[in-house]
Amino acid sequence: MGAFLEKPNTNKHNENGEGNGLRFGVSSMQGWRCEMEDAHFARTNLGEDLADWSYFAVFDGHAGFKVSEHCAQHLLEAIIHTEEFKGNDVVKGIHSGFLKLDNIMRDIPELASGADKSGTTAVCAFISSDSIYIANCGDSRAVLCRNGNPVFSTQDHKPILPSEKERIVNAGGSVMVQRVNGSLAVSRALGDYDYKNVSELGQCEQLVSPEPEIFCKERDPQDFFLVLACDGVWDVMSNEAVCNFVHNRLRISDDLVWICNQVIDTCLHKGSRDNMSIILIVFPGAPKPSSEAIEAEEELERNIRKTIKEFTENTEAAYDVSSLMRLLASSNIQWPEGGGIESKYKLITEVFKEICPDLTDAEFEF
Repeated sequence: MGAFLEKPNTNKHNENGEGNGLRFGVSSMQGWRCEMEDAHFARTNLGEDLADWSYFAVFDGHAGFKVSEHCAQHLLEAIIHTEEFKGNDVVKGIHSGFLKLDNIMRDIPELASGADKSGTTAVCAFISSDSIYIANCGDSRAVLCRNGNPVFSTQDHKPILPSEKERIVNAGGSVMVQRVNGSLAVSRALGDYDYKNVSELGQCEQLVSPEPEIFCKERDPQDFFLVLACDGVWDVMSNEAVCNFVHNRLRISDDLVWICNQVIDTCLHKGSRDNMSIILIVFPGAPKPSSEAIEAEEELERNIRKTIKEFTENTEAAYDVSSLMRLLASSNIQWPEGGGIESKYKLITEVFKEICPDLTDAEFEF
């Protein structure tokens, strides 16, 4: 089976919570991968002097889950215990915390011996009453939606970026097939110590750097939500699509876990073959469910049912799943903005199999 399963594992890990005027939902799914290598962390009260601070992070592991799990458990403490963070220099504290943790992990026995060669991307956010601090290392991504539009996103650290390629070459490496030494698809990560062994170079000058890019954004009353997600999401949905879809779903339901699951399932049906993890953090200014939007959603689902029922009235066509999907895709049905027809995959399959129970194993493709 190689790196992929015969069928995706669609079981999900979910979390939700609220505090400090924020609400959050989490969804993660193994998908087609043979192993779940993602990890995450979410907390709205950091305790003591940081009770009004919140922290959220997504880690996308590769070559194993040891580093991603360790970072999920320890990155927060590595940052808030730095002298810089304690001294209210949040940006320098985050920077120092990343580098400190990357050094500390070298001594983990499995990593020190080389038995475990895993690494992880990291994207995290600290949210205070007036600011949002976002740090990114690798190709997981944060996107801030304000007044319905994506107003900020982190940049993915890919080897083909000129500044990243320059560092890689200066460290004695190369970029082939858009990968570090033809192998690693990200140019910054925690762990990955096989790429961090040039003794005469500094910690942030190695083939793969653990240095995060850090951004500070002032909070705005029109902030709707912040999305942190691994590349399994961004590979198949743009920043705009995710923002539009989440915005659309928030007008249908205030269940953030349901919305996160909707995003993950939609990405699966859009073709994502990777592990997928998403944290959705909702601010007080986010839209609320409306009767008009709920009625429109119900009308959409009635139209889907009606179209499938009319299609299956033709006995011969009822057995041609691909024809059904082409019909739906070319119909005048207004699919959820950002999600498209793939966001209604579950309903489409349920209705079709309800009408044609003898086709329970039929494969649907978009």
